[in-house]
Amino acid sequence: MKQGQQKIVPALQPGSKQHRHILGAYSWNTDTISWKVSTWKNSLSFLEFLEYLLVTCYPTGRIVLVMDNVSYHKSAAVQAALSLFEHRLLVIWLPPYCPELNLIERYWKHLKELACVNKLHNYIEEVVASAEYMLTQQNDLTSVFRLSFSKLL
Repeated sequence: MKQGQQKIVPALQPGSKQHRHILGAYSWNTDTISWKVSTWKNSLSFLEFLEYLLVTCYPTGRIVLVMDNVSYHKSAAVQAALSLFEHRLLVIWLPPYCPELNLIERYWKHLKELACVNKLHNYIEEVVASAEYMLTQQNDLTSVFRLSFSKLL
């Protein structure tokens, strides 16, 4: 900020934090990302995302899921769903505390840098819109904003 031109940053009332979470999956075959925005990051939202992958994104064929050990991936409800769809899912569990082994983690860092860093958003919906725009850019094979996953290997 220039001297004498202090910016005013709007703040929420105490106790009114707002969160949005993006659950995503990278497809090695199509070099695209499927995602859903959720208010919560828990077993229920993960199950909804899993259903979205199985029904909407990839209604036929098998899916390989590379998953970390976050608690909602290990819940009883998620384990039951994974076993119910074991004929369509191959789950590969990463070792604990090894995010560097999961390609999507590198993409989340890239997404945050493009959508959020050094940007002032007035509302949570603007943050979500910025992130979703960058996600659509990732799926556009001609976009300059794409992160090339092949370069990560």
